[in-house]
Parts: sequence; structure tokens; C-alpha cells
Amino acid sequence: MQAITAKRILIVVIAVFSLSLMVGCSGMEKRPQYRGGYLYYPTALVNADRALDEARAAGKDKECPEEFNAAKDMVDKAYETYMACHTQEAIEMANKAIAEIKALCPAKPVAAMKPEPTPVPAPAPEATPPPPAPVVEPAKVVLEDINFDFDKATLTEVATGILDSDIKTLKENPGLKIQIEGNTCSHGAEDYNMALGERRADAVREYLENQGIAADRMTTISYGETRPLCVEEPTPKNKNSKCMKENRRVHFKVIGE
Repeated sequence: MQAITAKRILIVVIAVFSLSLMVGCSGMEKRPQYRGGYLYYPTALVNADRALDEARAAGKDKECPEEFNAAKDMVDKAYETYMACHTQEAIEMANKAIAEIKALCPAKPVAAMKPEPTPVPAPAPEATPPPPAPVVEPAKVVLEDINFDFDKATLTEVATGILDSDIKTLKENPGLKIQIEGNTCSHGAEDYNMALGERRADAVREYLENQGIAADRMTTISYGETRPLCVEEPTPKNKNSKCMKENRRVHFKVIGE
């Protein structure tokens, strides 16, 4: 008799527990067949499963698998959270998953097709124009260098004659700007020669300016013995050799027009 009573009590308990699961309370729905655990879950969790099913049916699990799987993991996590007795957190997680599922694989904008342009009839052929006249490059302006006596920065008669010819060229080309470069031979100390080259460049600039060449068209620089036209070892006997004479010069460089 006692055994029968105990058995009846157990049946009643099981029945009551089952009814609590089946009936539940407001906001509970029966789980999908593939979802284990309780028979009833909060509506938000069941809706998240429905959204997954709809996205899968629409092929979004193939179109954007990474995003789909991330959303599915979030739904599974919501169920695990509910099973751990964190109901509100599980519902919030399910609602967030639903929003992400609905936003899966957004449609890409389709570029508007432009209508084909109406073909324009080709104009009647015109007479072939004569070929353009060949472009003649302007002649390159070259100013002649001048030379100096040994250890001197004064202009010789020959030098001034050359400079007068250069001045004529400069006046015929009023936009021309030049750099006046003073040079020396290799006799003497390097510092001394650098200063000597500067005096030679200044002497030429002063002469050109006195003959009407504007100062803003000229700049000066000294290279001393660093840019020889020819190289010869200096000795007491060769200071007036052809090579040394060629190195004692002022060179003109056209720097702009």
C-alpha cells in the first residue's frame, strides 16, 4: 500500500513539473524540435531560432557564412545563458542576434545603367590640311670665356675685346641671365686661389655692368683651382704653360631666360 502511495505522489510531482514546463508563464513559447533542453523558452529565444531558419532558407548561410555563423553562435549562447538562470541577459542577447540576422548579407547597390549614346553621324571628310611648319629651335646662346695673366684679376685688352662681343650678345637677348665663374691655375695656395677667382669674377661683372648690363642679370661664383680645363702638376717652370693659361679664366654659364 505504501509503495502504491509513493508511486502516486511521484506521478503527481512529475505531472505538476511537466505542466509547469508546458504551460509556463506569459512570454514563453515551445522550443523548435531541434532545440534541446526545456520544452518552453522565452519568446525572444524562439524568435531568434525562427530568424535563423528564415535566413537559412534564403540562402544567407551560403551567401555570407561568416556573419551567419556568428549570429548562430550568439543564438546558441543566448540559450546557454538562459539555462544558467540569466533570463534577462539571455533575452537581450537573443534580440541582438535577431537584429544581426535581419541585417545579414545586405544587398549591394546596383550601378545605374547609362543609356547608350545616340551615334553621331560622321562629318564629311575635309581636305587634309598641310603639315605644320617644322619648329626651329632657337640657337643656343654661347658667351666666350676670357683669360687672365698669372696672379692677376685685371682685364687685358684681349679680354675686353671678347667681353664687348659678349655684351652685344647679352643686349640682343635681354632676358638672358648668367653666372660669372672665376677660375685659377693650380699655382699658389688653395685659399688664395679661391679669393683670386672671386676677384676675377667681380672684375668681369663690374665691366659688364658699366657697359649697361643690369646687375640683376648676373651672379658671381669662384671655383678657384677646383675646375681646371686641363690638369698639369704645377712647377716653377710651367706657370705660363698653355695648360696653366687656359685655367686662368672666367667662364660664363647661362642660368635662365
